Amino acid sequence: MATALNVVMIVLLILSAILAVRAKDLLAAVIIFSVYSLIMALVWQRLQAPDLALTEAAVGAGVTTVLFLVAIFKTHREEER
Repeated sequence: MATALNVVMIVLLILSAILAVRAKDLLAAVIIFSVYSLIMALVWQRLQAPDLALTEAAVGAGVTTVLFLVAIFKTHREEER
């Protein structure tokens, strides 16, 4: 049972990484990246490393996501005519 959960988490990590890289929309890429960070925090917790899990959740899914979102909304796209 535990190994099945580990395999599912690894597959989700790989899928979210591929989706984040291939996303055409920046907002979608940031959201997928935050999902990746949350899954990675769960992986660290399963590996019995709570300090890394908390750091990944706070920095990876929290602060980095907010900074990326602010950067996206503060910039303007030049449309082709």
